Amino acid sequence: MLDTLLPFKRHFLSRNGNKLHYINEGQGEPVVMVHGNPSWSFYYRNLVSALKDTHQCIVPDHIGCGLSDKPDDSGYDYTLKNRIDDLEALLDSLNVNENITLVVHDWGGMIGMGYAARYPERIKRLVILNTGAFHLPETKPLPLALWICRNTLLGTVLVRGFNAFSSIASYVGVKRQPMSKYIREAYVAPFNSWANRISTLRFVQDIPLKPGDRNYQLVSDIAASLPKFAKVPTLICWGLQDFVFDKHFLAKWREHMPHAQVHEFADCGHYILEDASDEVITHIKHFMAEEQTPEPEVQPLETAQVTEPKVETQAPQAAH
Repeated sequence: MLDTLLPFKRHFLSRNGNKLHYINEGQGEPVVMVHGNPSWSFYYRNLVSALKDTHQCIVPDHIGCGLSDKPDDSGYDYTLKNRIDDLEALLDSLNVNENITLVVHDWGGMIGMGYAARYPERIKRLVILNTGAFHLPETKPLPLALWICRNTLLGTVLVRGFNAFSSIASYVGVKRQPMSKYIREAYVAPFNSWANRISTLRFVQDIPLKPGDRNYQLVSDIAASLPKFAKVPTLICWGLQDFVFDKHFLAKWREHMPHAQVHEFADCGHYILEDASDEVITHIKHFMAEEQTPEPEVQPLETAQVTEPKVETQAPQAAH
């Protein structure tokens, strides 16, 4: 069933002894899609199908997710910097280094924008879907469920023992209608044992909340880089019923990206590409098809050349 739902060739990159799986479909300008937690490249399957005839669609599975290897802590340091390094290594291996349309969701926002902060000149467009690239907004407390997962032994048991995070997300992450049985099973399939759920827990534990937390400065640096994208065409599609990336995060994006096109979906949740797949993909396709024409240069008045009208005069003829 998974091969039917995800009908793309499987590719792998060797990263420090681990295999990183990625989708690489189509030709043309690259569209790089970065997933979050607790999802995987499966999240972008419909967008890949919609764009692969005109673009090169690249979708990695982070180490510990999807079809990538899932090493223990001795085999991989599950932290933000390494996620960004992995994405950079993948794109370098594919010689993808210009005209990138970057699509980000959930933790993919921090990872993708972490890469963009290193190479802002490579980014042509941004598509932002229920994510962040800055610290938790001052107006937004950390949800209790995330606090429990991040800070308690109970959270570890629930996430790694009972797959609570991935399983619950497949139910509460959509609002318009429940995921079908097969779609829900595909989302949770990679996280099928205590060992294979390590990344789900480590993502939550890696959230930096205060100075001194690992990656706090890195997140600060990523947030500080956002003004570099003030002239980069940006599309934001947002499910307003996301219990984490909610209106508080959207308000921050509006502050950072006042030039962005924004489409809000009042009846959608975290998995916006499941809740409103057709609508969001239509918005993305229209956005990517738009011609970004530069504004015409206006010549300053003080340097403009003013030409006096030429008046032709005819000498009067002599009287006879």
